[in-house]
Amino acid sequence: MVTIADRALQSALDRLYFPGVLIGHRVISAGDEHALMPEEASAFAASIAKVQRASGAARIAARELLDRMGYPPCALPKAASGAPIWPAGIVGSLAHDSRLAVAAVASRRDVRALGIDVEPAESLPADLLDLVATPEERLRLGDEPYAGRLLFVAKEAVYKAVHPLDHTFLDHQDVQIDFASGKGAVRNGRVVELRFCIATHLVALAFLA
Repeated sequence: MVTIADRALQSALDRLYFPGVLIGHRVISAGDEHALMPEEASAFAASIAKVQRASGAARIAARELLDRMGYPPCALPKAASGAPIWPAGIVGSLAHDSRLAVAAVASRRDVRALGIDVEPAESLPADLLDLVATPEERLRLGDEPYAGRLLFVAKEAVYKAVHPLDHTFLDHQDVQIDFASGKGAVRNGRVVELRFCIATHLVALAFLA
């Protein structure tokens, strides 16, 4: 299948580099829903077409990354938690908005946990910011127009990274983001590394090496 990419975004994603982590994306396109393998499609049978299409696009991006690691095409079914089930020895994460799908994968030898999230480069409505940001974070946000939505993306990425380890539900207030230090701290004391980029979309990558 032909890769449909946003060159500006991929250039930004490349700057999130961490040894052993591969990151890719795909512009969601008509027909991507047909990329869902039978083991994957059953979990999306009741979903509307655009959700099936986005989920297929995310798996196309992931399978291209796995191919670069030497893995043959394989199903990435959805677990009960909603996260994809990866091949043995692999950690990874998928995300999408209405236009774009992103994927990140790594070997467990290099990375213990991995989370990625994506949102359009738009400001976050004030009422949502009140739900997402802690009082300390509000003081640090300043007047950057995308700061609130980037905070949201970062917290989603942190949740995706730590949930497979801790199996604990986290509210946005349970995660504290410090963009200056590149860290995300969870209420249980776990701290993860954080990287982010701003291009046509906002993307955050959280990981534990």
